Amino acid sequence: MYYDPIGRFLGPWSETLCTGSLALRIGISIILAAVIGCERSSKRHAAGLRTFILVSISSTGAMILDQLLFEDSAQHSFALSAGVIIAVAIVSINCVLYSSRSQIKGLTTGSGLWTTSIIGLAIGAGYYTVTFFMFIAFYCSLAAFPTFETYLKNRSNHFEVHIELTNPSYLQDFVTTVRKLGLAIDDIEANPAYAGSGLSVYSVLLSIHSPELKKYKTHSEIIQALASLEYIYHIEEIE
Repeated sequence: MYYDPIGRFLGPWSETLCTGSLALRIGISIILAAVIGCERSSKRHAAGLRTFILVSISSTGAMILDQLLFEDSAQHSFALSAGVIIAVAIVSINCVLYSSRSQIKGLTTGSGLWTTSIIGLAIGAGYYTVTFFMFIAFYCSLAAFPTFETYLKNRSNHFEVHIELTNPSYLQDFVTTVRKLGLAIDDIEANPAYAGSGLSVYSVLLSIHSPELKKYKTHSEIIQALASLEYIYHIEEIE
């Protein structure tokens, strides 16, 4: 049988289904989801404070109701909890968007909502210690790891850029310039979303071949150098 250190510390009442434990679980669910929601809102993501709280409360509530129904009918079923997970998964998928700049957006938000629902189920089941460790790992993944992830991406030999040229005739000049810099072009794709804008827009997949470029220059520095070309209206890395 699982031994929950936090539950034992709080007392036997916290591990049973009573008014006090139900209020505690829902309260913890709201607080943890609020912390995650604030972190997402501070970075201007579509799913913010209220969305994460609602997902967490629904998951916690579903698990509590499943346990209460099990006590009343003695039928071991987690239909409500399973239904919430499926519903949140559908919502999470709808959070993923493909932007006009060939960028996939919303993956972290979608997976974050799904993870929040799992945490909600854990706290609804009264697994306080499991919930605590899951929350710490989840929050660190959102708040601390992006810096490390950016560092790894900046040191990768492959990256993709979104470029806007003032005239399509300059594409050959761009290709010549990047090759002189020690870059190889793996793929170029025209972006039809900007048709009629007066700009020629492309997504370009680049590889760093020059040993010096690999050692001393980051993606940001390479892009900054390319941005100085007079025929480039705008250039940025596609995350």
